Amino acid sequence: MELLVCICTVALLIAVVPLGSAKDQLSSRECEDLGFSGLALCSDCNAFAEYVKDQDLVSDCLKCCTEDSDDSMSKVSYSGAVLEVCMRKLVFYPEVVGFIEEEKDRFPSVKVQYIFNSPPKLIMLDDAGQHKETIRIDNWKREHILQFLLEKVKPASAI
Repeated sequence: MELLVCICTVALLIAVVPLGSAKDQLSSRECEDLGFSGLALCSDCNAFAEYVKDQDLVSDCLKCCTEDSDDSMSKVSYSGAVLEVCMRKLVFYPEVVGFIEEEKDRFPSVKVQYIFNSPPKLIMLDDAGQHKETIRIDNWKREHILQFLLEKVKPASAI
């Protein structure tokens, strides 16, 4: 019986400890290295946890997310973006190719830059053209790229 109590206590500690440490925020560079952009809302991490049973991964997501609120990322907008990708790797990203070939012209403030060995990512720019945020788009569908840019990049007439 004592063994059962001990096992239950250990299981409870394993389940609770990673969530408790999730309050520690990581730098945007650390989050990018882990594959998180920092633009995720914490509610997205909670949904992520339902599908991914790796507690460390969920904990990392929580360390890189932004609290949900009306003032949250929904109101953030950028003056432009650079879609950075390796030309040799484009064959592995047909959705990105489709966006570049068929949708990119709708966004005059979005430039495509081919950098050797770079995974597909959007580098979001402020009014001064300075790097503000990097978002990996490896697994995004073309319509997700389109929707994100429509919501986050100011129209050319507003710049």
